[in-house]
Amino acid sequence: MPAITVEDTLVLPRVPRPDPAASTPRPVARVVTAPRQTEGAGFTVRRPFPGGLSMAEADPFLLLDHLGPQVNGPDEAKGAPWHPHRGFETVSYILDGEIAHHDTNGGGGVIREGDTQWMTAGGGILHDELPTEKMYRGGGPAHAVQLWVNLPPALKMTPPSYQAITKEALRLLTSDDGGALIRLIAGDIAGFDGPGVTHTPITYAHVTLAPGAQLSVSWNPAFTGFAYALTGRGTAGPEHRPIESGQLVVFGAGDHLIVAAADRQAEPLDVLLLGGLPIGASIAHYGPFVMNTRSEIIQAVEDYQAGRLGIIPADQLAPRSFA
Repeated sequence: MPAITVEDTLVLPRVPRPDPAASTPRPVARVVTAPRQTEGAGFTVRRPFPGGLSMAEADPFLLLDHLGPQVNGPDEAKGAPWHPHRGFETVSYILDGEIAHHDTNGGGGVIREGDTQWMTAGGGILHDELPTEKMYRGGGPAHAVQLWVNLPPALKMTPPSYQAITKEALRLLTSDDGGALIRLIAGDIAGFDGPGVTHTPITYAHVTLAPGAQLSVSWNPAFTGFAYALTGRGTAGPEHRPIESGQLVVFGAGDHLIVAAADRQAEPLDVLLLGGLPIGASIAHYGPFVMNTRSEIIQAVEDYQAGRLGIIPADQLAPRSFA
């Protein structure tokens, strides 16, 4: 898992271990095994929510898709052709491989390993996410996650925007003993801020724990708290609940999160740590549209059909071919 790594974590700023006398660890409320399903042009993802977890339980998040890790042969890579969105933000984080993005707001480019594409769909946008010519022709490793972040009612129709967050822009931190590499994408951890600009208060990080390492990290008590295992095995919470790749940990109330890697494994434990301030608004959704009422969904469909969510550029209308 390339993402972004450092040779010596001890040179990084350290996240202090919470004082057990003053901070309460969050217990594990439940562990959800992500079901698999087919998306886009035919690729398979693991989706812990919605499915294993409802949108209301995931608030302020809506969806988490995990692709890979896998190795595609030549001509096997697939993507998501042009499609619309309204009412939320899509956050695509590439751990291995690369994809090309285009949208009707002028955003896009090639997103490579360690990079994050943060697209605010807001009032409406069309976009695609496809294998680059390199990935399509030659194949290779592919590993990525996409997170949907809800927008509060007052910001549902905010103008679309795009943030390209390169791996060099990520805030890199380590645990108190140097056993964990924390890549902070957005939000705050122990007073350190990630580069992602958010409309909804959240924290989002990718953590790699060496075999046997443990991370205890302060977490905003007003935020929801989740840990999703990308690869490896370990435990979560003060009760050391076993977890493995493809499982989502839902934490209960408290002041800090605990995750640990199993000490007898060949690979590290890689997890996403995420949580945010619940919005608490009603949710109406239909495919790529997430609003608050059924009438707003009907309007989104009508606007899409009328071309008011954007027009695909003429040079993107022809089928993609690398022949």
